[in-house]
Amino acid sequence: MQDDIYTRFVEAKKTGRKKLAVLIDPDKVRLGNVDALIELSIRAEVDFFFIGGSLIVNNWLDECLKSIKGRCDIPLILFPGDSFQLSYRADGLLFLSLISGRNAELLIGKHVITAPYLKMSPLEIISTGYMLIDGGIATTVSYISNTSPIPHDKEDIAACTALAGEMLGLKAIYMDAGSGAREPVSLEMIESVSGTVSIPLIVGGGIRTAERARQTVEAGADIVVVGNAFESDPSLVVSIADAVHSYSVGADAQ
Repeated sequence: MQDDIYTRFVEAKKTGRKKLAVLIDPDKVRLGNVDALIELSIRAEVDFFFIGGSLIVNNWLDECLKSIKGRCDIPLILFPGDSFQLSYRADGLLFLSLISGRNAELLIGKHVITAPYLKMSPLEIISTGYMLIDGGIATTVSYISNTSPIPHDKEDIAACTALAGEMLGLKAIYMDAGSGAREPVSLEMIESVSGTVSIPLIVGGGIRTAERARQTVEAGADIVVVGNAFESDPSLVVSIADAVHSYSVGADAQ
């Protein structure tokens, strides 16, 4: 159904029923590991799979999507690092505009190239303001995009950037400390941005424990994204999903 995924995003914002997205980079995860992660994700009632990465150097994208699709009905959302990371096997796509940087190609340039393809595709397109936040280490995203992240302690810059994205008509904000971040997005910054915008807020990068996931949703994230932690230990998905979803139950009870 068209807009079904975004409806779930909005529901998370409106009702406080927080969501967990498992980020899978097809280049980093062997299909065998993906199978184990899928089974655990089904058991943990994970809400979304985000599929993609900054640098996909093989043709495993379709194979990865096919493998997951054959095992469950959890929505598959492309999180593309470039305009060629597209597939009709997914259910939706985060149409990312890198609003934290000043690289025109990633603000609008590459979007012009992919727009006709996406218009013809069955994918649900979710326009998303992507904000790269300093996670204490140089990331692939920063290098590939040729942009500087927003400083870790500049909550005002992050809040104003997110607000500008909302005013431009973007449907969601994604704050990301990047893959392998030493430090996740600060709770103060999440709280500031969440209190400034009215559209769904997605937060990822550097979240490795159930406790941090819980703190992230308490600070105001509507959707928490975890990837690297599951690559080395897929079993963490159960405790992290419980931490995210149990907060939702608490919100309902208030």
